[in-house]
Amino acid sequence: MIVIKIELWPWGFESRKKEIGRMLIDNQGGTHTRGDYRVRVLRKGSETKVLREGEVKDYPRQSYTIWRLICRALKSTFPEEK
Repeated sequence: MIVIKIELWPWGFESRKKEIGRMLIDNQGGTHTRGDYRVRVLRKGSETKVLREGEVKDYPRQSYTIWRLICRALKSTFPEEK
């Protein structure tokens, strides 16, 4: 599982950090080179309440960086955004 946490650090102080977003990306299978993933965006302040769900299918694991997977995960959970 890939966990993406977004934190706000007021005035740059880590000691005052606050989590303002979380996404979970679960490997659902595929092959060594291509993967399928379930994506869940969680409600602010929750580690279990799902706000949105999506999926990334047939992702080329070996061809792209993690950032492209995150981009596709965001697009799958927020399709109304361009």
